[in-house]
Amino acid sequence: MTDQRADIKRAVAMRYNPGEDEAPVVVGKGKGHVAQKILHLAEEHNIPVQEDPSLVEVLSQIDLNRQIPPELYQVVAEVMAFIYRADQKAKDYGK
Repeated sequence: MTDQRADIKRAVAMRYNPGEDEAPVVVGKGKGHVAQKILHLAEEHNIPVQEDPSLVEVLSQIDLNRQIPPELYQVVAEVMAFIYRADQKAKDYGK
């Protein structure tokens, strides 16, 4: 996820392993150069990126390696659904 307000790019990376994690975990966050690195790594590994400045603002307040709080489950579930659909489309396109 990215936020490009005020010309300072910000990004937050999450991980979710259903068999391992109870909820998505914030595994990376930063602004400026660090945000660019997060986005570059996502691109390198074909990880979909969604821009949502409000969500980036909230997620950036969560400590690294911490699960998101229950009040964010709904909005993060929508992001995960977006990623799942993007991944399915990419797989279907590759056939």
